Amino acid sequence: MKLKKEYFILAGVMVALILYLVLHRSNRTHYKLPDIASVSGKQISKLKIGKPGKTIVLNKKDNTWHIGPKAYPADSEKVKNMLDVIEKLTLTALVSESKNYVRYDLANDKKITVKAWQGKTLSREFDIGKAANTYQHTFVRLATDPNVYHARGNFRQKFDPTVDELRDKTVLAYTQKDIREITLTHDKKTMTLSQKQVSEQEDKKKDKQDTISEKPETKIVWQDAEGKKIDNAKVNRLLSFLNRLECETYTTDEKKEDLKNPTYALTLKGKKEYGFSVFAKTDKNEKNYPAISSENDYPFLLSDSQVNSIKSKIEDIMEIKNK
Repeated sequence: MKLKKEYFILAGVMVALILYLVLHRSNRTHYKLPDIASVSGKQISKLKIGKPGKTIVLNKKDNTWHIGPKAYPADSEKVKNMLDVIEKLTLTALVSESKNYVRYDLANDKKITVKAWQGKTLSREFDIGKAANTYQHTFVRLATDPNVYHARGNFRQKFDPTVDELRDKTVLAYTQKDIREITLTHDKKTMTLSQKQVSEQEDKKKDKQDTISEKPETKIVWQDAEGKKIDNAKVNRLLSFLNRLECETYTTDEKKEDLKNPTYALTLKGKKEYGFSVFAKTDKNEKNYPAISSENDYPFLLSDSQVNSIKSKIEDIMEIKNK
């Protein structure tokens, strides 16, 4: 009887221990994470990024994102990075229930508040703090939840650009193979280049002054207004450099019509016409050159190295005519 009694006591202790473990789990390791409603990044039509002292609003119109009331075109890749985070936002752990937000950069003076709309419906709202020590998670707080959570990924910097950093810096873009005519202007000198399709036979006759009887093959050459052949490689280097050209930044006060008498100007003709002009620095101590493009509504600035490269390529081509 005594042995049976001990078994009963031992069994009771084990049951009590199991109940204790089940009913008194640590809140840090056993909890239910909030459910986050799914949001499609492609369906988001408005973003509001709130930072201490400033707010950036982005709106999508005709599948293109624009910044603020002036509707500056936004860098599509940077907006896509934000939309990916919003769509795939995943909570991985509860970090704090203390409402002490300072240590996580979630207090008002450091947090970034993200709001995303689908039409008129606010579909996602959360605050972004700093990255966790592992840099594989970011501290976040949901709009209706006072707790701090780990969210998967290190993404604060994606929501931290200035308006200028968020603007689309591409100022000239075209399909290079479509360009058939180029007009170059340097100070008061102008040179027009055009493409011509010639046979290999004709080209060799001009270069070697002999006769070739083989079946003629054609190729594309660039020539000036007098019909003098221009080195294709030099022309292609210029076209390649200008294609997808990005500016350093945009000017804040000037309008395109305020800039006159360009130092360098180009007109490119293909399926459409493109214009591009570079102007002298307003101050010799300035680091950048003002410029305008037909493909951008706003004056912008190019760096010394960019302008020096454009200058060398234009002068390299124009010197051929002067030899």
